[in-house]
Amino acid sequence: MTIEAQINKLSLSVEDFTRCVASLNEELFLKKLNDWSPRDILAHLIGWNRYIIEGSKQIKRKELPFYDIDPGESYSKVNAVLVRQYSSRDRQELLDELQVSTKELQQFLSSLDSIEWERDYGVRHKGATITIQNTVDELIEDYDIHREQITEWAKRQEVK
Repeated sequence: MTIEAQINKLSLSVEDFTRCVASLNEELFLKKLNDWSPRDILAHLIGWNRYIIEGSKQIKRKELPFYDIDPGESYSKVNAVLVRQYSSRDRQELLDELQVSTKELQQFLSSLDSIEWERDYGVRHKGATITIQNTVDELIEDYDIHREQITEWAKRQEVK
């Protein structure tokens, strides 16, 4: 997939996630589903937009991204930092920050050429090849999975 196509795919996933979170009432926005509230998920995605920029720079230097070094189970350590860092409980403030961090990521990705995008720099994590392209693929998947989780969870809350 080209960089432009990937940026468009990311934009659509962020827009869908944003609509999902914006549709929640205040109580649901702050209520825990499993260990995280939608607020916490939003905070973590703001941070991951920025982590992907730094991690991509590390990949280009043939380094393992910092978030893969000691992430904890299911990246629990890395994500806990983000939930604390973006601690606001104001939904609009966090949604605005999501848009800012998304723009930063899109601008960074737009600055890459196709060789950098697809290149195998020799970075491996748990036996898998880490590239900028597949890192962004995982972020897009994360947006989509979280949107689906929140949507299903919110439907169950309405039934109660």
